[in-house]
Amino acid sequence: MALLGTAAGILASAVATPEYRATTTLFASLQGGADTSQLNQGNAFTQARVQSYADVAASPQVTKPVVKALRLDMTPTQLASRISAEAPLNTVLVRLTVTDIRAGRAARISNAVAARFAQVIRELERPEKSKSPSPVRLTITQPATVPDAPSSPNTILNVALGLTAGLVLGLGLGVALETVDTSMRDSKALDECLAGAGGPPVLSSIVQDPRAVRQPVSLRDDVHGPRAEGFRKLRVNLQFAEVDQRPKVIAVTSPLPREGKSSVSVNLAATLAEEGARVCLIDCDLRRPSIAAALGLVRNAGLTTALVGQAELHEVLQSAGSFSVLTSGVIPPNPTQLLGSSQFGSLLRTLAEQFDHVVVDTAPVLPFADTAAMAPSVDGYLLVARAGRTSRSQIVDALRILERVNVPVLGAVLNGAPARGEGEAYSYAYKYRPKQSAKARFTALVSSRSAAVVPSPGSAANGHGVPVPVKTRP
Repeated sequence: MALLGTAAGILASAVATPEYRATTTLFASLQGGADTSQLNQGNAFTQARVQSYADVAASPQVTKPVVKALRLDMTPTQLASRISAEAPLNTVLVRLTVTDIRAGRAARISNAVAARFAQVIRELERPEKSKSPSPVRLTITQPATVPDAPSSPNTILNVALGLTAGLVLGLGLGVALETVDTSMRDSKALDECLAGAGGPPVLSSIVQDPRAVRQPVSLRDDVHGPRAEGFRKLRVNLQFAEVDQRPKVIAVTSPLPREGKSSVSVNLAATLAEEGARVCLIDCDLRRPSIAAALGLVRNAGLTTALVGQAELHEVLQSAGSFSVLTSGVIPPNPTQLLGSSQFGSLLRTLAEQFDHVVVDTAPVLPFADTAAMAPSVDGYLLVARAGRTSRSQIVDALRILERVNVPVLGAVLNGAPARGEGEAYSYAYKYRPKQSAKARFTALVSSRSAAVVPSPGSAANGHGVPVPVKTRP
């Protein structure tokens, strides 16, 4: 808005027609007066009257003769709008200013108006039915000259006004948007929202990383980066989510699509497998599956293939390196019924016996009933919210739906959190030094010692250039 205001000020100055101002100064005096007392009275009289004279400068008695004499292409009323007169206090001066688009014409009009103005004042102050001259006389002391530069537009003033207006509008718009916007900007806002709804705590905040689309598994591409550390924090906090009965089958969901639940599912599985546990990731988002494409696996043979009996479970399990993956398979026409079936529950129980952890990527909660339908087969839900996207009402509605199925919501994850502003977790920059091989360490050690060995007063060099100690007296 500040840039737009500044541009508007520059544009207004560029398109405006230049105008010139020419000023004529008149001196009002009272004729007559033989002694000092009369002169003082006349001076006070003139100062009192000169304030009224300024209002006469733009009257028809002045403008009509000037338009006719100069043959101006304007009406007396239009000329009057271009005349301004001022009489400074405690002075007997009158300043007439004329504004026109032509510099020379502005000066001619100003001088003509001043001459006609002086004549009108003399006629007005002349005693009625008397041939004696007017006691008040207006004399031009400083005639108008042709101005060298236009008085308007004032580019600096217009730019300053545009910038100020833009800043004010921008601040007002920012405050309005901040007031209307109910999305979760940081983990603190999400935690306050969950606490107000009686929901679970925030287990971790995953920072925004533009490389996440090309590098879905953060632990492989940036082992000690802030994003990988965020998932390690999630793994640790999940271990304390349910102390009495640790969840084994964890369903990861979100209120709406495009909030990063699949990315959280993949990295959670990789983080759990980092400790040496056997982990299986299942793509149960049968509306829009994405795990197979993210990990470069085959999608057509997976969950639905095993559920309909076209293949055995071990035949459709695929490896993603440190963990196993069961992709979605062919998208069925009835995902809700399929995920709520006894066959699906039996499949999850089988996987829970074979693996230490089972991570289930599900469909969003609000638009579909798939996540709630699989509630009897999972141990807990993990709710993912997108920073700057998921609103407060959407989180509350998702919690209400998950609470009705009597399955605990283990916690929430803020995905796409700002790298700055998430507290002390991201206020430190760590630099890790990769491990060197034995050969590299030996080479570095020899180089450093060779560089440090130089002859000193207490040593001498042998024939091979290697310094040897020399005995000296103490």
